[in-house]
Amino acid sequence: MKTLKNYFLNSSYQLLVIIIPVITIPYISRVLGKTGIGINTFTYTVVQYFILIGSLGIALYGNREIAYHQKDKSTRSQVFWEIVFLRFCSMGLAILAFIIFLFFVGGDIKIYLLQSIALLAAVFDISWYFMGMENFQRTVIRNFLVQMISLFSIFTFVHTSEDLWIYILIVTGSTFLGNISLWLYLPSEVFRPRLSYFKNINNHFMATLALFFPQIAVSIYLLLNKLMLGILDSTNAAGFFAQSDSIIRISFTIVTSLSTVMMPKISALFIENDIKGIHKQLKLSITIMLGLAFPLAFGILAVSQKFAPWFFGSQFAEVGILMALESPIIIFLSMGSLFGTQYLIPTKRTKILSFSYIYGAIINLVANFIAIPLYGAKGAITVAVLTEGIVTIYQMYHVRKEFDYRNMFQGTWKYLVSAMIMCVIVYGIIQSVRLNIITLTGIVVVGILIYSFGNIILKSRLYEEVKAFRKK
Repeated sequence: MKTLKNYFLNSSYQLLVIIIPVITIPYISRVLGKTGIGINTFTYTVVQYFILIGSLGIALYGNREIAYHQKDKSTRSQVFWEIVFLRFCSMGLAILAFIIFLFFVGGDIKIYLLQSIALLAAVFDISWYFMGMENFQRTVIRNFLVQMISLFSIFTFVHTSEDLWIYILIVTGSTFLGNISLWLYLPSEVFRPRLSYFKNINNHFMATLALFFPQIAVSIYLLLNKLMLGILDSTNAAGFFAQSDSIIRISFTIVTSLSTVMMPKISALFIENDIKGIHKQLKLSITIMLGLAFPLAFGILAVSQKFAPWFFGSQFAEVGILMALESPIIIFLSMGSLFGTQYLIPTKRTKILSFSYIYGAIINLVANFIAIPLYGAKGAITVAVLTEGIVTIYQMYHVRKEFDYRNMFQGTWKYLVSAMIMCVIVYGIIQSVRLNIITLTGIVVVGILIYSFGNIILKSRLYEEVKAFRKK
């Protein structure tokens, strides 16, 4: 019950994450224009590389280690402060490297400096601690307040394309304040730090690297698409890609919220050597994740080409084609999240994870050098989808002896059939109406009802789980 409670709590926040961009993205796209969006995307991507390097995989590692010691406050406190000190050191080096980078970079230094507030925010990010403790209420409340402050500030202070710097300041500044706010809860969670704690950070450094390599590999090929588009094509193309990817990733957060909940849960089961418990949790995960991934992917495919110009503005019409091409990635990402985040990381199987992402990054890099000059953003999107598919297949192949895939994926075709029927009907409806917030809401409701009805008729595993949950 705690797992489902945390999932619904986290999912509620993820719905907020979806709703807020629905409100802000059309406004920002029109106010900043494709040039402003492109500049923001490119500079943000560069800063994310420094955050990635400075983070060293500490968030995932800290989440897992805290989950291992949930019941022992003394050990938990020591582990927490050791990891925090390690993060201060690693992020300090990343900030120093960024300062050196600024001496050589061209373009608007002010934009880079504003984006660098995200670096400072990353220094003080301890959300991994509360996730490891399975205390999602505090992180959700923090994130909710940050989102609302950001939303209010954007509409209050961002009015023209000249306000790009204000927009960046709002986004990065609200994240910084949100991360600082979590420190207020620490006195009741952990003991005060001791000097002896800081002598043991070497014990954690090598362990974080084991998670850093897969994390940096996957982040590289995610960020590389935008960066290579900006270099090999144009910042406008990078902006188109970013807008499409943002909708896909925002939609996908409904699915990934389960991985966020499951990782500390499975970590705790692993430390207790409860293999049956792990398999039971993963079976529940795959039921929920694929049950949500299929309708999301086919729903986006159905509405994308009419949705994009209405949502982003007419100058972003190309984003609709990109969204349609990218929609299958939701299914691959769901599977990758299941086997990677929920299983390989908690069970310390990071070698498999690392190689899957390294191969993915190499394939992504080589394929983009060919696809982007020929097809631009469409090529980059196609490469991204194929890369995620290859990464997922690699992970599944290397753990095939540990799972009964036939039993695990039994009945998945029911999600596919229900989603395809929904897609055809929704596509027909959206082509025959003038799109606005009312008609879009109505179409979404119709899509949900059709998909739900399909699951009920076919008696899918998701339907059976929901029915069983309602009886409790």
